[in-house]
Amino acid sequence: MEDKYVIKALAALAQPNRLQIFRSLVVKGSEGLTPALMAEALGMPANTLSFHLKELMHADLISQERSGRHLIYRAQYDRMNAVLAYLSQNCCQGQVCELIPGDICKSC
Repeated sequence: MEDKYVIKALAALAQPNRLQIFRSLVVKGSEGLTPALMAEALGMPANTLSFHLKELMHADLISQERSGRHLIYRAQYDRMNAVLAYLSQNCCQGQVCELIPGDICKSC
């Protein structure tokens, strides 16, 4: 993954509302959410939500699919995993890294 894509993704997530939206889509899984359900669950006005969804789509962190009259938004797990892989690419100086949940890398 190129630096410019990672920077775009991290910049999109560096805003509290967008981070909250993205996390809610990750939790929901492949089923996704409609804007109406997200706005209600997050207590966010529709126009504000729309703006942030556009930014997350521009960063390629979420996808949009039309289902009848509804739009369904989903987290792009492959993109999220690519960003995480990029960030941890040189972890532990090339040695096998054994992560313990809630802890730092044992090899570092």
